Amino acid sequence: MKTPRKRALITGITGQDGSYLSELLLEKDYEVHGIIRRSSTFNTDRIDHIYQDPHNPSASLFLHYGDLTDGTTLRRILEEVKPVEIYNLGAQSHVRVSFDSPEYTVDAVGMGSLRLLEAIRDYQHRTGIEVRFYQAGSSEMFGKVQEVPQKETTPFYPRSPYACAKAYAHWQTVNYRESYNLYACNGILFNHESPRRGETFVTRKITRAVAKILAGKQKKLFLGNLDSKRDWGYAKDYVRAMWMMLQQDEADDYVIATNETHSIKEFLDIAFTNVSLNWQDYVEFDPRYLRPAEVDLLIGDSTKAQQKLGWQPSVTFKELVHLMVDSDIKALEESKIMGDGFD
Repeated sequence: MKTPRKRALITGITGQDGSYLSELLLEKDYEVHGIIRRSSTFNTDRIDHIYQDPHNPSASLFLHYGDLTDGTTLRRILEEVKPVEIYNLGAQSHVRVSFDSPEYTVDAVGMGSLRLLEAIRDYQHRTGIEVRFYQAGSSEMFGKVQEVPQKETTPFYPRSPYACAKAYAHWQTVNYRESYNLYACNGILFNHESPRRGETFVTRKITRAVAKILAGKQKKLFLGNLDSKRDWGYAKDYVRAMWMMLQQDEADDYVIATNETHSIKEFLDIAFTNVSLNWQDYVEFDPRYLRPAEVDLLIGDSTKAQQKLGWQPSVTFKELVHLMVDSDIKALEESKIMGDGFD
């Protein structure tokens, strides 16, 4: 008799991480369910290539309308799907935007995680079915860093509404694990990028600009603090770590990082040099992109994840930048042929 497929539920399935995680789980023969928000337009570009007709009995990916600000709907979806793994990736995840929309950010990121944890606790109590929960933490929680590099025991010092909300979600996850014996993990993920990164994030903003400048469609790129240093990895590597956390005998918290730090200037240098251009000829400072409170240096120590999970990053910083630049150049060329998209 064939073993039933595991069912996973992903919030934020249409984002960068959600799309890569969906692909990974489908490769591992999961039945994948995702929560998407209702809006006037569809935002499923990142998963359209794997989405199947829900009326097809062999379909493996299903989408449900819901929102992290709506606990009633989350409970209903949990009852319908009956997942054994839940990955909470949904968020208002842009740090700069969180200063402009602090209440919504905290409601979705902080209270959203609490609503999910409560739904899981109630569901598990009534059914006796163990649900394994992954909470997407962020290196932004370290903020004004208290030690270098940052590891699981480093104190948090959040410097934005987004980071404060993530710190709240982190400690609620720990609290539910210790208070109710839930299998609940925090992944404290440092910056991770890919060709699917949102276009308003600095890395993707840079690589799209490189492609457009090369094609003569853009003259200047305006950025904020070029001296910020981040620990940048590849999103595909990081979603693999998420899955690995939920396969362990005991739930725990893990920093996922490359253990290297690079400045935005370094990113610019590699990106523009990749197409034989000098970034200083095209990049200009714009104070609008500065945060009210800056986070200057983030570098993670992923020793625990390497030792306990056997996780390792597979893509170097330089390879990542080249991958993103090449992808955006290709996307721009294809949009010319198709007459849509990139512009």
